[in-house]
Amino acid sequence: MSSAPTTPPSVDKVDGFSRKSVRKARQKRSQSSSQFRSQGKPIELTPLPLLKDVPSSEQPELFLKKLQQCCVIFDFMDTLSDLKMKEYKRSTLNELVDYITISRGCLTEQTYPEVVRMVSCNIFRTLPPSDSNEFDPEEDEPTLEASWPHLQLVYEFFIRFLESQEFQPSIAKKYIDQKFVLQLLELFDSEDPRERDYLKTVLHRIYGKFLGLRAFIRKQINNIFLSIINGFALPLKAEHKQFLVKVLIPLHTVRSLSLFHAQLAYCIVQFLEKDPSLTEPVIRGLMKFWPKTCSQKEVMFLGELEEILDVIEPSQFVKIQEPLFKQIAKCVSSPHFQVAERALYYWNNEYIMSLIEENSNVILPIMFSSLYRISKEHWNPAIVALVYNVLKAFMEMNSTMFDELTATYKSDRQREKKKEKEREELWKKLEDLELKRGLRRDGIIPT
Repeated sequence: MSSAPTTPPSVDKVDGFSRKSVRKARQKRSQSSSQFRSQGKPIELTPLPLLKDVPSSEQPELFLKKLQQCCVIFDFMDTLSDLKMKEYKRSTLNELVDYITISRGCLTEQTYPEVVRMVSCNIFRTLPPSDSNEFDPEEDEPTLEASWPHLQLVYEFFIRFLESQEFQPSIAKKYIDQKFVLQLLELFDSEDPRERDYLKTVLHRIYGKFLGLRAFIRKQINNIFLSIINGFALPLKAEHKQFLVKVLIPLHTVRSLSLFHAQLAYCIVQFLEKDPSLTEPVIRGLMKFWPKTCSQKEVMFLGELEEILDVIEPSQFVKIQEPLFKQIAKCVSSPHFQVAERALYYWNNEYIMSLIEENSNVILPIMFSSLYRISKEHWNPAIVALVYNVLKAFMEMNSTMFDELTATYKSDRQREKKKEKEREELWKKLEDLELKRGLRRDGIIPT
């Protein structure tokens, strides 16, 4: 019976409307293989009996032989070569996965070097070059590993090996060492998202089992992943705060933000939950990098901002409410209805509403003119309806200030209309004077 492999991440696109579809045909998902060998005679493996069909006393030796057989590497770019042997190796790997999962006493001291050797032979390789120098991770399909039918089972076997109740780190550390970890980290450059998903699991298991490798792993992944925020101890170190300000916040400017924005927003919130005093630099950083011309990114920023406001402390909210709601007022006034709609949804959030109500004397004057003007002028009736609800909420919060702002707004508008009329009359007089001057110059009317 075949074991159920760990479910790899989906690589299929969810959004069927690609921005690049109007500029170029979508690239087909390509396959490439890291495995190469010289052309020669076909590979022949001697069929071995199934482990379940031999006495238990013979199983350890047969297990080692099967591990050794699985060190043989096939060329998967040649789809017609060694078909029978490829299938034999695949079925053998499946058998090994089952055996190490359900058998007891199979991990003898002799098996450790053979397991690590088999895994190393299969997964450690030179990765294939990207098919295109203009690869766009947001739009183009990744290059998938052609040898995945074998590679997936190797990863699955290795994970079961590390998770086995009989696994002894004291023995395994002779073979799973710093060199092994370095080679493992290099594989994260693989374009195949299925492989990266397995690598994350493998690295996590190694980190959990090998206490002596933890410091080394942290040091090495610092150059690749930079940080694992969930594990930060309190109080936060200066280097962790610098990582937030110098790395995470500027990541909001990258072109492919939509690929990882959910994870980035999660990391930001993790920081604020650990240290609320970081709220002000985070909010001001978002204001600094706020998108000017991309409505899709504005909607993402507004979503992240709501996640931050969900965990913000009232004392921190007071510090950033003015620049924050000046930006929200701009978003509410956006001609792009999705941006305006997303900003107006803040008033459906009970916690944010409580913060706004406590500070309505500051927030209402910032928001009022934009809201009142939109209620009279916006082209989208759905936005107008949302604005009316917000105005109603403000009126209930602070009716006295609301009436004062309404009167002031109308008075200011009348003055503006009067000035506008005066300007138009002045321009009309100037045009008339210029016309008369021209007629005199041309002798049409006497000077």
